[in-house]
Parts: sequence; structure tokens; C-alpha cells
Amino acid sequence: MKLNALKLQQLSDQITEIIEAAIELEEKYEDEIQMVHPQYQKSALNLVHYMALRSFSIDVLQDQLRIMGLPSLDNVEAHVMKSLLAIKTIINHLMGEPINEKRKGTISIRKSSKILNQNTKALFGNKGRKRRTRIMVTLPNTAAEDQTFIRQLLANGMNCARINCAHDTPEVWKKMIDNVHDASFKMHKQCKIMMDLGGPKLRTGAMIPGPEVIHIKPKRDNLGKVKTPALIWLAPPTIQPPRDTADAIIPIEKELLDLAKKGDAIRFEDTRGKKIKLEIIQREGKGRWAHCSDSAYIESGTRFTLFKKKKTEIKEIQIGEFSSIENFIVLHTGDELILHKEPVLGENAKFDEQGNLIEPAHISCTLPEIFQDVKVGEEIMFDDGRIEAIIEEVSDDQLKIKVTHAKANGGKLRSDKGINLPESDLKISGLTAKDKSDLPFVSKNADTVNLSFVNSESDVQELMDEFEKLNAELGIILKIETRKGFNNFPKILLRAMQTYPIGVMIARGDLAIEIGWKNVASIQEEILRICEAAHIPDVLATQVLESLAKKGTPSRAEITDAAFAQRAECVMLNKGYHIHKAVKLLDWILRKMQRFQKKRETILSRLDNANDLSLKDNDVNLFK
Repeated sequence: MKLNALKLQQLSDQITEIIEAAIELEEKYEDEIQMVHPQYQKSALNLVHYMALRSFSIDVLQDQLRIMGLPSLDNVEAHVMKSLLAIKTIINHLMGEPINEKRKGTISIRKSSKILNQNTKALFGNKGRKRRTRIMVTLPNTAAEDQTFIRQLLANGMNCARINCAHDTPEVWKKMIDNVHDASFKMHKQCKIMMDLGGPKLRTGAMIPGPEVIHIKPKRDNLGKVKTPALIWLAPPTIQPPRDTADAIIPIEKELLDLAKKGDAIRFEDTRGKKIKLEIIQREGKGRWAHCSDSAYIESGTRFTLFKKKKTEIKEIQIGEFSSIENFIVLHTGDELILHKEPVLGENAKFDEQGNLIEPAHISCTLPEIFQDVKVGEEIMFDDGRIEAIIEEVSDDQLKIKVTHAKANGGKLRSDKGINLPESDLKISGLTAKDKSDLPFVSKNADTVNLSFVNSESDVQELMDEFEKLNAELGIILKIETRKGFNNFPKILLRAMQTYPIGVMIARGDLAIEIGWKNVASIQEEILRICEAAHIPDVLATQVLESLAKKGTPSRAEITDAAFAQRAECVMLNKGYHIHKAVKLLDWILRKMQRFQKKRETILSRLDNANDLSLKDNDVNLFK
């Protein structure tokens, strides 16, 4: 008993130390806590208590509590002080001191769950379909023209429609929103509108244009025979293909397309005088899909003739101007690259006849402000981390960069590809001029604005100041996608909690590059836990069921990733040709997984026939 009493006293002292640290941190941030929205008062307090708890290494303490059969501080994020006081009370009684530890303002387990549910409903709307986790879907421009597309998404389980302001125009956005509202009304469903502000994106600049020609190239086997015809998208110049499987895009005016039916053919002569046929195979929206079994080169001004199935010529038209072939830079490990501050058109490296380097490859960037923040020796990445490099020299007008990793046969760097500087202390942040011009539309038409690249409290404050100017009241989702944003995350949350409602998106794309691929899982876990401590709903985003959405078949890893996503309040799917299948499968996975887990808590539902050591699928319904 003496040994147990000693252990109990040690545990009591450690718990007391944590409680005192939590109270001390509470007093330190008293002003910030008082400034938050009334709905978040207790949540802000709990967030501060949680950060105090995490300032200790409590893994040994947790093990000691488990060994003695006591609550082990697992899953206490949402109710830190209440859980600490409860453990302290139990230890008091075990030590023969019947003292019940209490403190005014602590939040209970039941109350914390109720607050999170309220906050989630305020931001994302009703859950519906007996599913706790909501589904957010990024809308393609097809949604502006096809209400049936929206109706199918809603039927399959979409709760929120996301529109990315980096693409399309306000006119297209309005059509998307109207279609969502109309479909929701007709189907008696609620669907929130979420609009992403583009933010200060750092990307590669323009390349020297190639020739204005389209090259059609069907897939051939080893004998040169056509294995798969080239898939061609034919549509007016402003209509992009609804899926990313097109081998070529040819701009054709509406007057010709309106006459084109399945089975008809479009004939023309290419730049070499070769006679070519395109066979219409499908109509989709305002465009047509066609097959071509010949290799062809098409230039602006080529004359197209439409023939009906019976080979009757009914229309001839001259196609207009189209974009030049996009050039790219090929980079190998060890190559040098110059990044310009000014908008110099990029081009490949130049060599003499003996193969000696005359001029290294060069390209510009879209945010010249970075030049005052970067340093020699810092890492720089291009195109979602596919090309890695080190900054070797910094001058007023350019960076000299050495490639440290690229594909064995060379990485292709094109214009408008992302640039990441994970080790640099970049000062660029906040709202861009485009963001501010988009905000009036967003504030009038959206339920929530998604704030990209949030790095500090000042970014949040700038958005709230714009809201005040516009007299706007809508939700905010903070997109955490940089190392700096993660480092400042608790303070960012406290500032954002001055308005209501708010949420957090774990934007795993840029975040993975910024923090390193190997750290994605642990950082993702930390963000989820901090959100739970603040009773803030979170969104898990980037590449969820991406193979399914784009190619029609999910990978095994994607299924387990989607199952993990059940721990978030919302999961975001990106657009893809098979997006309807992705929404339907995600809905099924989320409903299935909530029988096993709620947030981080394990749920042990009854297994029929468990007493016979049997898992019969017809009894337990594991496969239904």
C-alpha cells in the first residue's frame, strides 16, 4: 500500500502541475480569450488548456495511469480541464481524501460534443443520410450548364459545393450557384456554397510560345498499328472539356457543333495535305467527343467539313485561332536553372555543337516579392515537389538554382506550376488584389469563404476587415497549407474565433511539400487534435479518392485514407470525370466507419456470433 500511495502521490503532483500550467497560460492569454465570439468563449479556454497540456511530455504519465487502471488522458482534447480534475478527484479518493476537484467554467464531455455539433451545423449545414461527416465537392464548369450533374451529386451525398475563384468567371460561378440552389430546392436538400479565394500563389511564369499547331497522335502498338484512337474534344473556345482525358482540344464554333450527331464525321486536310477524319462518338454539354485514328497536325484557319452518316456534306467552316503548343523546360539532377524576378519568357538551356552549355535554362516567377526573403542554401521545389533544388546564388534580379532531384529521364517544368520555398521566411501573405475584387461577389453569393495560404493572425484580420467594409456575414474556412501557417496555428485560431462560424481545411497538397512528405501524417494528426480542442470543425482535403474521381477505379490506399477521413467533420473531393462514383463510395465508407469510430474514439458495436469466434457476414452485416 505504501508503494501504491507513493505512486498515487506522484501522479497527483504531476496532474496538479499540468493544471497549474493551464491556469497560468489561461491568465497569459486572458485578453485574447475575452475577445472571441460568445459561442467560442469556453472553446478558446479549452484550446489554451490543451496547449498547456501539450507543453508536457505526458507519455510516461499516461502509461502509469493505465497500469493503475485510471483514465489515461486519451481523447481529452475537447474537455481538458474537466478530465484533469476528474482524474485528480479519483486519485484523491484513492488516497483517502474525499475531495472533489472543481473549477468554474470547465467544459464537460457532453457539452464539448454538443458545441462541436452546433459549430459544424452552422458551417456545413445539416448532416443528413445518417452520416456525421459532410462531403464537399469541387465543382467543374460543367456544373454551370448541366443541372442534372448537380442533382446526381446531391443524390449521391454532396453536402457542400466548392467553387475555386482561381478558375472561371463570376458569370460562370453564378450559373453554378443558381444550379445548386435550384437542384437543392427541387430535391428538398440543403447544400452550402463554399468559395475559395486564390491567395498569393507562387508559380512559374510564361514560356516562349511554340508553334500554333495541334498535334493529334493516336496510341499505337509495337507494330505501328493503332491500338487506341486519339480522343478529341470539340467545343466553342471558352468551353473546356469536363474531364482531363482529352488527347487534343479543337475550338469549333457552335453553328457547326449544333449539326453534329453521333456517327457523323468531320473531314479536313492537315498541314501536310494529309486527309483526316474525326468521328463524332458522344455529345456532352456544349461540346462533342470525337475519335481520330490518324496522326495529324492542325493549324489555325484549317477548313473543317461536316458529313452526316450517309456521307452527305452539309457544312463547311474555318476554325479560328487557337493557342500555341505549350513549351517546357527539361531538367535533370545537377542542372542549373535561373529564376528571374522580371517576367522574362522561359526557355530551355542552350548548347553549342560540341554539347557545351552556353546558357542555362531560365524561367520567371509570379511573385517577385520573394527575392527579398530567400537565402542561399535554402530548398526550392517546383511542380508539387516533382523537381527539387537548392538556391546557390541570390541577386536583385535573379536566383541561381541547382537541381538536386528530378526524374531519371528529366523532369518537365512548364508555366503556371507551383513553386514552394519550405525553408524560407516569406513575408508574402494576406489577400491579393484579385481576392479583394472577388470578395463582393463571394460575400453576396456564398455561405462560406475559404481563405488560402493563411500564415498568421494578420491574414485573418485582413479578411475580417474586408468583411466589415462589405457589411458581410459569412463563415470562414482557414486553409492551412504552409509550414508557417502550421507553426502559428493556435494563434491563428484564436484570432479567427472572433467571428462565427469558422472551420479549418487541412490542404495536404502544398502542406506536404512545405513540411516534407514524411511529416504529413503527424502534422495532419496535430491539426485535427487542435481543432478538436477548439471545437472547430475541420475539412480533410487533397487527393481523397482521386484515382476513383479521375480514372474510375480507386487504389487500396485511397480507401483506407477515405476511412481515416471519417475523423474530420468534412471531406473534400476534387473534380474528376467519375466524381459521382467518388461521392457515392465516400458516402458509403463514411457511414460504415462511423460504426467503428467517432473522431478518435473507438466504438465497439456488438458482433453477432462473437461468442462462437465467428464473423459471419450475414449476421454482422460487414459487407452490406
